[in-house]
Amino acid sequence: MDNIYWNEQLIRKYDLQGPRYTSYPTAMEFQPGFSHQDVFDAASVSRLTAKPLSLYFHIPFCARLCYYCACNKIVTKRREQAQPYLDQLYREMVLQAALFSKDQDGNSRLVEQLHWGGGTPTFLSPDQMRELMTRTRELFRLLPDDQGDYSIEIDPREADDETLTVLREIGFNRISLGVQDFDPKVQKAVNRVQSEELTLHVLTKARELGFRSINIDLIYGLPFQTESTFARTVDKIIQFSPDRLSVFNYAHMPNRFKPQRRIDGATLPTPQQKLSILRNSVDQLIRHDYRFIGMDHFAKPDDELAIAQSEGHLHRNFQGYTTRGNCDLIAMGVSSISMLDRAYYQNVYDIPGYSDILSQGKLPVQRGVMLNDDDVLRREIIMELICNFKLSFKMIEDRYNISFKEYFKPELAQLKDMEEDGLVQFGTENGEELVRIHPAGRLLIRGICKVFDRYRVEQTQSFSRII
Repeated sequence: MDNIYWNEQLIRKYDLQGPRYTSYPTAMEFQPGFSHQDVFDAASVSRLTAKPLSLYFHIPFCARLCYYCACNKIVTKRREQAQPYLDQLYREMVLQAALFSKDQDGNSRLVEQLHWGGGTPTFLSPDQMRELMTRTRELFRLLPDDQGDYSIEIDPREADDETLTVLREIGFNRISLGVQDFDPKVQKAVNRVQSEELTLHVLTKARELGFRSINIDLIYGLPFQTESTFARTVDKIIQFSPDRLSVFNYAHMPNRFKPQRRIDGATLPTPQQKLSILRNSVDQLIRHDYRFIGMDHFAKPDDELAIAQSEGHLHRNFQGYTTRGNCDLIAMGVSSISMLDRAYYQNVYDIPGYSDILSQGKLPVQRGVMLNDDDVLRREIIMELICNFKLSFKMIEDRYNISFKEYFKPELAQLKDMEEDGLVQFGTENGEELVRIHPAGRLLIRGICKVFDRYRVEQTQSFSRII
């Protein structure tokens, strides 16, 4: 794969606001009128297709507050709050399994992917983690350990040797470690004090236990970060040699996310400093043979994500980039989002509301969207671009029985302007017309995808900046 080409002038021109496209339509298009009947209808179609499943469980508890965080969470030291929540989660699991665990002929559908997110999933005790996985296996048919993709988000401060041992015993084979930054001044400013030694110990123990893939999360744009201090963090992470890295852009939006009000805006790096930090980080990772997967994700060449992208079948969903795009995503827990072929829907945000609806024997759905034909068409285009950096016109025409150039005449005109700037290139491959994302356009892929986003043309909403 070509390296990323850094052009600061183009970055300044196209670094506007835009969605992250973990779905299309995005969650901004979800409507409160999504009914239980809509869920049942979508589930009927899902059973008919008999697709494999991906399961997501949201564990909202955190023992400590990270000031940069924009997740749906409950910060508490009271570990006893977890069990009542799990009891409600088990009720939802029964309802979801009744709808999705079997196909229309009564055959069990395989679960190829499973993920625990949060919050901090390791807030749970070892016994609670065992019980949650046991209940899951009772209700759903999981692939064997060496075939499934079973991952969990870990705060190293909440994961001792026993925790990691239990996670491996119950079937997890991938972990994602939150690091953000090793600099002590930055850590103190965002209330995320976490030593290098602790992180290295967790990573080393995970490898000893046989976790087959380790991801590390970093964030650039935090208080007191400079190009040199963040470069030291990236260098240390490279020495750890994780399989994947995520280098996220911190979006400071204190009006939307209350914890961020504890961050002094005057201590944040300037936009120019952020660009320098990002450029340096990208250069460091590329030099050490990490491949740029897209937006803020990097992976080693032999990682499944890099291989899938090189073969043209990488996918993206609410959990990020994935090799399991053939699955229906069934999400459980507060605020979690399920993703079926023609329906997306989200659970209520708060535990009292979640529990109240479940007590009525109903799924705790708060809002959602049913996709129309145009949504499905544009979703495939956006996902091809954001995952595989190219798009065949003929592939779309054959699948959707349209004339690409007629249907997307205004969009192609915008792409022609981007071609003049060197972000994309029109051409042919094996005799088929296509558009390919140039190295200069890869960091700006969200802006290129936005060209095909009908809702962004019709509406104006506040998103984080692309870079």
